[in-house]
Amino acid sequence: MFKSCRMFDMGYKEVINLENGMRMGYISDAEIDIETGHVIGFVIEGRRRLFGLLGKEPDVSIKWEEIEKIGEDIVLIRREEPLPRRLGEKRFY
Repeated sequence: MFKSCRMFDMGYKEVINLENGMRMGYISDAEIDIETGHVIGFVIEGRRRLFGLLGKEPDVSIKWEEIEKIGEDIVLIRREEPLPRRLGEKRFY
């Protein structure tokens, strides 16, 4: 059975990284190849720091190949990236 989803609906889906369980954020935009019309990937808007007063983190691009599953409420991706460090946190490796 073929299922479809509009881009408007994708903005309400939260992105979760299966490698580390991190909540990445919500999809804010799509990258589309204008020659072929295929979706290249999605963009997650960077998190705002201190309610946007201190700017925001860079946007995150997710390639189509990284997407494992698109569900009703969630998009599961597989991307190897380190967990973000907390201020003052020491690493022992």
